[in-house]
Amino acid sequence: MINKLLERYLRNETVRQNEGLELIASENFASREVRNLCGSVLTNKYAEGFPGKRYYGGCQNIDDIEQLAIDLLCQLFDAKYANVQPHSGSSANMITYYALLNPGDTILSLSLDEGGHLTHGSPVNFSAKYYQILHYHLGNDARIDYDKLEELALEKRPQMILAGFSAYPFEIDFARISAIAKKINAIFMVDMAHIAGLIAGGVHSSPIPYADVVTSTTHKTLRGPRGGIILTNNEEIIKKINKATFPGLQGGPLENIIGAKAQCFYEASLPTFKDYARAIVTNTKMTANTFAQLGDVVSGTENHLFLLNTKKSFGLTGLESEKMLEEINVTVNKNMLPGDQERPSITSGIRIGLAALTTRGLDEAGAEAVAQLIHDFLSQKINKEEAQTRVQIIVKKLKNIEEL
Repeated sequence: MINKLLERYLRNETVRQNEGLELIASENFASREVRNLCGSVLTNKYAEGFPGKRYYGGCQNIDDIEQLAIDLLCQLFDAKYANVQPHSGSSANMITYYALLNPGDTILSLSLDEGGHLTHGSPVNFSAKYYQILHYHLGNDARIDYDKLEELALEKRPQMILAGFSAYPFEIDFARISAIAKKINAIFMVDMAHIAGLIAGGVHSSPIPYADVVTSTTHKTLRGPRGGIILTNNEEIIKKINKATFPGLQGGPLENIIGAKAQCFYEASLPTFKDYARAIVTNTKMTANTFAQLGDVVSGTENHLFLLNTKKSFGLTGLESEKMLEEINVTVNKNMLPGDQERPSITSGIRIGLAALTTRGLDEAGAEAVAQLIHDFLSQKINKEEAQTRVQIIVKKLKNIEEL
């Protein structure tokens, strides 16, 4: 019997997800099959080690499932080797640093306030405590300045160059950064957590041919369970990665989540997933373009997300905008903008992503309506009650999350 409070909270969260507009770029809705595997009997099994080399008995079926996940993942991204055990994207990054770097080595990455991730060297994160962090920057066009990146790399000669982001709305030139890394004999690592689903769907270039090692989450645009993965075409690197995973930094893998990852990789290999990936990009461009046409300050986009400068557009901080939108069941997150003068807890803008709503069947007309709604509400052209009504009009055209 489920605890009554848990039952109530779960019901409330189900209602929230069904009746709201989910625009957090790092969130998505997993299929029923993925969710069922997360809650399956696989959660009962301890399986320290790797397929064929376990420290517990009774792992025959577990080995088959984990090896299937590895095989499907390698096929999906055309890679030779994979590790599917990291508990999260942050864990995958930690494992990779631990495997390939020494404490005090230098990592060259994009800073958090210009679109990078906490684990790419934020001062409050473990990555900045164990490694020397240098940051390359964006140019005046808000895109990575590859010339300055190369100058900095040649001058400082870091042991690793890291490409990846949590709020960068443009494609990354993986070939260019790879060439720079080769010039200084640095490891080239890509964190593709946000764009993995777009790569799998064929609407974004892949880092696999260029990077020494690639990490990712399995949720976000890939639409799987919460977890991490690591890919490489280098046999020596995968040996180091596996050793760093277990016994280095993790114990027993979460085999229920690995089973769900295998299902996720299978789903991402289907033709319908390519349609989904194309729809994400189309919807994101429509939403961003609508804001721009309405006179709002947006970053532009080439993927599944963009940044909206709420301070210039509406005179509101990112935090104020996030809280206001939550009152009408629209979920976004405050986000630092390039050159932001506000604190990370306040920010001058919000990040908007369309992957989750696209999963529920949002089309271009719906994407346009979402932008118009947010613009009208944050500019106080409509009140809370009218905004909530317009949210429900959009929601009624979407799939129920239990049906996915």
